[in-house]
Amino acid sequence: MANPGYGKRSASHQHPRTATDFRHLPPREAAVAAYVDRLPDGADISVKTLAKVLPYGQCALRTALNNLQRAGHLRRGSEHVIGSGSAHWVTRTFFSRTPRDDAWWAAFTRGDTPPEQQRKTRSRAFVLLAALGRTAPALSLSATGCAALEPYVTVWFDRGATEAQLLHALTDGLPVPVHHAAALVRSRLTAKMPPERVAPSAPRAVLRVLECAKCGAPGRAEALPGGECGLCRGEHVPVPSGSRGIPAGEVRGRMAQVRAAMGPRPARSRT
Repeated sequence: MANPGYGKRSASHQHPRTATDFRHLPPREAAVAAYVDRLPDGADISVKTLAKVLPYGQCALRTALNNLQRAGHLRRGSEHVIGSGSAHWVTRTFFSRTPRDDAWWAAFTRGDTPPEQQRKTRSRAFVLLAALGRTAPALSLSATGCAALEPYVTVWFDRGATEAQLLHALTDGLPVPVHHAAALVRSRLTAKMPPERVAPSAPRAVLRVLECAKCGAPGRAEALPGGECGLCRGEHVPVPSGSRGIPAGEVRGRMAQVRAAMGPRPARSRT
């Protein structure tokens, strides 16, 4: 594992793992991605550590990670430690099993990535009601009955009830015979409804900034397509009229001065 606060961080809203997740990548990149994908959050994924367990050298692994970044599986940057009470930032290497475009990573950096649109399926509440007859045959329900009772069971789940608790509440001590299964289930769901849970506090806003994979210059996600800044991509950066600008050879030195002026920052190891 990497030092606390460092190492791999899984991006949100990933698709379920399949055997074809990295089939679109070259063999080396696919092998590295599959290995990193199965590592737990916080694992050290620096090239030095990966070279100890994978059949590739550090240079090859560095190239492979950069290619994964261009393919949308990986981004490097910094994240503000929430609740630290200070301007404490740590290095992060964010990994997504699902390839993402620059717009998605920009939204992720802001902390407002929308969830994926999922194909409509039967709810957990409906499935439990439809299977109720397997536990208690006298409580077998029709599709119409399941749909009518679904909102009641949903409230139970929203209030923290488990499936085992629900089944116990519905099937324990059943009368013999049961004359109307749907009416009995509705009565028990209403009479035994658990209390509401205390709402959790709202999550704090996420503060993140990405860095260029080559020169380490910080920047907004929109300014780092593919994880690289304009200078490192060979783009011409316009200089405002009336300004002499900064010679290319002095950019990194000037960035070091800016970082120093921002105050001391903890030592960070790249992963």
